[in-house]
Amino acid sequence: MPRPALRLAVEIDGDGAHPAAWRRAAHSPDELLTPRRLARVAAVAENAGFTLVTLEDSILPPGAGDGSDPVGRIGAVERAAFVAASTSVLGVAPVVATTYAEPFHVSSQLASLDHVSAGRAGWVVGAEEDPAAARAWGRPVVEGADARAREAHDGLRVVRDLWDSWEDDAVIRSVATSRYLDRSRLHAIDFTGETYSVKGPSIVPRPPQGRPVVLARPGLVPAGLADVALVGGATPAEAGEAALAAGTPLAFAELEVALDTPGETARERIADLERHSPWEAGPDRLRYAGPAAGLVDLLAELGGHVDGVRLRPLVLDEDLAVLSRLVLPELFVRRIAARPLPGTTLRTALGLPRPLSRFTTDGAAAPVREETR
Repeated sequence: MPRPALRLAVEIDGDGAHPAAWRRAAHSPDELLTPRRLARVAAVAENAGFTLVTLEDSILPPGAGDGSDPVGRIGAVERAAFVAASTSVLGVAPVVATTYAEPFHVSSQLASLDHVSAGRAGWVVGAEEDPAAARAWGRPVVEGADARAREAHDGLRVVRDLWDSWEDDAVIRSVATSRYLDRSRLHAIDFTGETYSVKGPSIVPRPPQGRPVVLARPGLVPAGLADVALVGGATPAEAGEAALAAGTPLAFAELEVALDTPGETARERIADLERHSPWEAGPDRLRYAGPAAGLVDLLAELGGHVDGVRLRPLVLDEDLAVLSRLVLPELFVRRIAARPLPGTTLRTALGLPRPLSRFTTDGAAAPVREETR
């Protein structure tokens, strides 16, 4: 049987994937962090037919720190809430790191985002590797991939359980009986891990999607705790192999793109930015530079191996225009990609079921499947 049509995501942090992308932006540098700029980019992505946008984040500033490139950003969750309020179909998935963060706060932020967006929220699980992040948090350094994976595992488990701690029918809102809640349908999660414990329940009612969509790199969190794996691979076939190995319901390939524009080739645009700073290749990540037709063919090939693609454009103002005009329309005409429908949640747009709370209606906790690490 043929695979379902590709779902398309695009990263919209900053001015693009290249650290010097701001030098080619269509706006003045002082507009980078303004709401108007963010709303404009999100509107272009939504009108083009992307299923979701992602928003990179870190407690540490972006850029080289030498003053040549922007080194500031607004928090991803705050930006995601603004995007959600200014769009109607687009899924919104901020990066939130589990390293050093308090999972109770993460759970509340993302549940609130799902309510604000009427069920269009996702979560890109991040990890902080730089020791400077620990100093910023005032925490001991979490050293090594295993320790960061443990933090991600425990944090994600707590966040999911807190989302489940309110059953779907916990809110009564009965004026006649003066009851707002059925407290028997609120549950303490009683989590005890290696570095913290959480009692619960959440302070935010269960999200509209039950649980916002969780996207993560393979190896950071167990496959059973993620909905979408963000996979690499030097070729479409390698990306497909990584998708199969991930074991998640869906897998999105990571793809950096630089497209020919009416005035310049992709290679010329890259060379212009390379004069200021290098465009470091992502780890085990596909990169395409060339005409729009070639990208359409590459995405068609990827459609035989993965469920979706997250695009990282070289310069948003330039590449997003070409994607909107020449790439996505052709993908829709050829039925390579799917456009989200109005009124659908992000889970529905991705073909994912709405999960039930792991707590039963009698107040007891359902068994939790042990996840391997």
